[in-house]
Order: sequence, then structure tokens, then C-alpha cells
Amino acid sequence: MSTPTRIISEQTRRMIQSRDTIDVPVKSTKESVTQLIQTKYELGDLLVSYLEQLSVEYVFGIPGGAIEPLFNALARSERRGGIRSVVARHETGAAFMADGYARNSGKLGVCCGTAGPGTTNLITGVASAYDNHSPLLVITAQTAITNFGKRAAQESGDTGINTVAMFEHCTHYSTLVSHADQFERKLTSAIMKALQSPKGPVHLSIPLDVFRSDASVKRPSYELNNLFKKTSLVDDDSLNKLNHELLENGRTVFIVGEQCADAISYILDVALMLNIEIVTTPHAKGLVSPYHPLFRGVIGFAGHQSAVSTINRKDTDLIVAIGTTLSETASNNWDESVLNSKLIHVDAADCNFAGSPMARLHVHGDIDAVFEKVLDFLNVKLTYDPSFESRRSKVEELEKLGGKGEIANYHFSMENDEKCIDDSAPLKPQRLMNSLPKLFPPNTHYLCDSGNSMVWSIHYLHPYDRRVKSRRSVIKLSSVVDHQRTNGRRSQQGSLFWTCLEYGSMGWAIGSSIGTALSNKNDPVVCITGDGSILMSGGEVTVALQEKLNVVFLILNDAEYGMVKQGQRMGSGEPTAHTLTQVDFVKWGESMGIPGFYVKTVSDLESLNFADILSSEGPVILDVYIDSEEIPPIRNRLQALGAVD
Repeated sequence: MSTPTRIISEQTRRMIQSRDTIDVPVKSTKESVTQLIQTKYELGDLLVSYLEQLSVEYVFGIPGGAIEPLFNALARSERRGGIRSVVARHETGAAFMADGYARNSGKLGVCCGTAGPGTTNLITGVASAYDNHSPLLVITAQTAITNFGKRAAQESGDTGINTVAMFEHCTHYSTLVSHADQFERKLTSAIMKALQSPKGPVHLSIPLDVFRSDASVKRPSYELNNLFKKTSLVDDDSLNKLNHELLENGRTVFIVGEQCADAISYILDVALMLNIEIVTTPHAKGLVSPYHPLFRGVIGFAGHQSAVSTINRKDTDLIVAIGTTLSETASNNWDESVLNSKLIHVDAADCNFAGSPMARLHVHGDIDAVFEKVLDFLNVKLTYDPSFESRRSKVEELEKLGGKGEIANYHFSMENDEKCIDDSAPLKPQRLMNSLPKLFPPNTHYLCDSGNSMVWSIHYLHPYDRRVKSRRSVIKLSSVVDHQRTNGRRSQQGSLFWTCLEYGSMGWAIGSSIGTALSNKNDPVVCITGDGSILMSGGEVTVALQEKLNVVFLILNDAEYGMVKQGQRMGSGEPTAHTLTQVDFVKWGESMGIPGFYVKTVSDLESLNFADILSSEGPVILDVYIDSEEIPPIRNRLQALGAVD
């Protein structure tokens, strides 16, 4: 005879709680009583409680014996509607996902791996996040600390493969938690370092026996949000100098970097008031409309000659670099026309000024606070100094300008721009990139993988956005009417465009697009990757399938490592080791239950029903056969390598 369902008595509830269980909502079944009795508040539960303070939603990783206590805690959390695990297919992919989630949610990204290879597999993804300045908490496991030095399986402590030491070189903090009593202090220190400027990954390594131990407290001892109150610290002396430099000099150019997301509205308003031309670094290109009348293109890797020419003009008096490290890829190979005494560098992190010792002025402070104060100064100046009006742009006239989705409306130049309207077959990659913003909604996030995917997209893919200041107009495109967003303001988090440019990890965009989709469930996400990258990390597309994420995986299919081939040709290298097996990615996707479409011509592309694609409950694959003989704009990269003059 079956046991009747009944309500748990208050006496039973007290008995259960007396056994150090987690206080979860009580259900009315005998099974619920068993679950409650078996559930203890371990170190993993304490970790989850701290992450809940920061509104973290997911932990990306792969389970294993030594990391199992964390997954047990995540399972308990998921049952009560809290943080849950997202299971990657490779730990590198888990770190890529956490990177994408962190940049687009504004929250801490969290990834984990088990002992030994589970930990070392994370390193490439963590190194990418380090160069991307993405705040990650990396949790790895160790064999039991009592077994250190005994050659335990997968031993990765200081007596084995020392993974704590490995992570020291690609994190802001890497430490072993040797006792449960250390955990809260080390976790708090790690998270503070991850979220302080410059942001980046941090690493805690936790042995199995420590992970299994009861937490020394039953709830967090600290409220982390009290430690992260954002301040608006600005060096007033350098700010005053910046204000006067902007007014007293003639022709000025802004270099907008990737750290400007929070401040871009203020920066655009200042540029309009003073008629300042704008170029962006490759990572920042999604922050400024390509149709902005003051935008002159991208400077640096795969950038535009119009951007270089704008800075190189003899009458340029002032160059203001904002929120950028001025690395090789962001400064046109450390071009002396950028790095000279005309330069002013504005940044929130003092360490970034190491890239600009020759600058006439360094302005330290939160970038949004700096430019809010600059704007206030200019507004006062406009009110009390009539002569200032002559410096001010005709904002009303500029706002009437902008793009209609055509190259002719750009105010910058591209190489071989005639290829952007070339309808011939095989499909030109330039034509593909130019078409994408007309086919996808304006709020689409593009994640572009390393290789020619990155080069073609930086130079030719320009998200369709007419915003010239803090708000943007609503544009209707016939192919995406059903997906048009009508909100006036874009999210301050993330960007419409991102690529793993500094570290250059192949497969990064595949995982990052999944993290991006989880943090932007109302925005379309397009992963632009190559066949080389998808063959390297393609298993992660099944995570999008399992999570029912509508990510469009656009695969540039040319059966080769295209950048390698073209680099060898342009640099007179040996034509070797660049060919791949031709793969049918539509059939590959279908074998996993993912729908796909072949794109071999412009007609194939334009005949796709993007409304259906973007309403699909899960990922979609576009197998795009491109003209492999087209030469990508990689000369400045080859110059940096010394392969060409």
C-alpha cells in the first residue's frame, strides 16, 4: 500500500534542521524529507551563497570526482531556483562561456574544472579572459590535501603538476585553499581583485577533502556588495588640464577603446559639441555607429586607412586615447603618429599608462565620471562664453544624417569596397559581412572568431545603428520587422561586436556566444567562426542546443586555415600546413539535431527566412562557402611580424 502524501510536521522540520541542513522550501512528500536530511551545508554551498549575493546565475564547467562537491551544491541550488551549472564540452569552452557572460551581463563570470587535466584545460580560456579584461572567478579542484606528495591520480598541488603556479601568470590572484577557515577570506580577496580595475580572472584551487568539509559558518559572514560601491574618483587636477586642452587646441581626434562602454554617451556628446573626429580600436567598434558623421573607422589590426589618415593629418593638434591599453592591435603596431607628445591618455587603470609614457597628459579616473564632468564644463562654457559657439557642431544637422544601410553613407573608407556589393560566386567575404547588418536586427551581438573571421568582420562588418549620441533612432528593415526592438536605449553592458583579438584563441567565439546568449536572452547572437575553429571547438554548439539558445553559428567554409595561407603568400612563406578536409557542416549539425542551411551565393543568403531562423528554439548553422582567394586586410599584422615591409 502506498504511503499517503502528508504535510511535514513542524517537529520533523526542526529535527531536520538540527542536523545542519540547508533551509529550503518544504515539500509534502516523503522524498522531500529524505532530501532535506541528506543535504548538508558544505563549503560548496557557502560558495554558492556568496555568488548569489552578486546575482550570478550560472557556473560553467565540467564535473569530475574532485570537483563533485561544487556540483552537488549547484544541484541543491538549482532545486530551489538558484544558481545552476551549465555543462560545457571542454573546460576551455567553459571559460570562453564565462567570458562572454561576464562582459555582457556586467556580472562576475564563474567557471570550474576538476583536478589535473580539467584544470589545465581551463588555462587557454582564462588567459583569453585576462587579455579581454573580463572578470572571472575560476574554481578548480585538487586531490585531497592529505594525499599531497603521494602521487595521487591527477595530483596538481605543489608536489605534482602545480596548477596554482600555472594560473599565476594569467590571473590577478591564484591561491590554494588549504583549510575551510581560509575560504571566506580568500574568496573575498579574489572577487575584489576580479572586479576592480583592471578587471580580470582570479583563481581558487580547493582540495577535495576541504571542499567536502562542513562550512565553518552557516551563511556568508560578509556582504560583498558593500565592498563594491562604485566611486567616481577623478583626478581633478588632470581633469582641469584636459578641459583646457580640449578648448585651447584646434583639430582633435578621439581614439575610443573597449573600456568606454559605460561612458560612450558622454564621449559622443563631447565629440559633437567640439566637432571631434572619432576612431575606435577594433574591440570598441560596436560602441560607435558606423554612420556617425564624425566616425572615421577602426585603427589598428584589420583597420581602415581613413582612421590612420585622420590621425596622421598635419593639422591634428591633439589625440585623446580613452579606455585603451594602446597595445599593438589598438595602436596600429605602436605607430609613432599615435604615440607622441600630442597624446592624452584617459583611463581608469594606472597600469594602462605604461603604454603611453610619452603622452603630454594622463587622466586617471572612472571614464564615465571624467566625461560627465567634461560635458558639464562644456555646457557651462557654452552658457557664459558666446565665442564657444563657433566650436560647437551643428548637432541638429548631424542627427538628421546617418546611414541607410549603404556604403555610400559611411564617413570612412574600406579596402576594395566594391567587393561589398559584388554579387558574383563564389560568395565574397566582403559581400557577406556587408550584408549581415541588413539581415539581422540592430541589437544583434556579433562574436567573431580568430583567423580570417576576425579580419573580415573588423574591416567590413558594421552593425546597423544610427546613434550619434545617447539615444538612437529606431530603424525598420524589411527582413526583420518581427524582431525589431523599439527601446530607445541600448544596454550599457557589452558591445554589439567583440572578438578575442589580443590573445587570439581559436574557438573563443563559439563559447563566448553561448555566454552572451545566456546574458542577453532577448537579443540575437551571431557567432562568426571558421571551419578551422569549429573543428577545434565545435562540440560547444551542443551546449546551445541543450540550453535552447537561439545562436546563429555562421561558419566560413573554405577548407583551410585562410589567414595562414594568405599570410604565407603575402610574406613569401612556404605554402604548407594550411589545408583542411572539406566538411559538410549542415549534415554535421543535423546529426546533432541542429538545423542548418547552405549559403554559396548572395541569392542563397538573401533567400533565407531570418524571421524563422531568429525564432528557432535552439541554435542554427549557416554553412557559408566563401571565396578563399580573396585577400584579407592583414598587412599591418604581417608588418608587426616582420613578414612584409
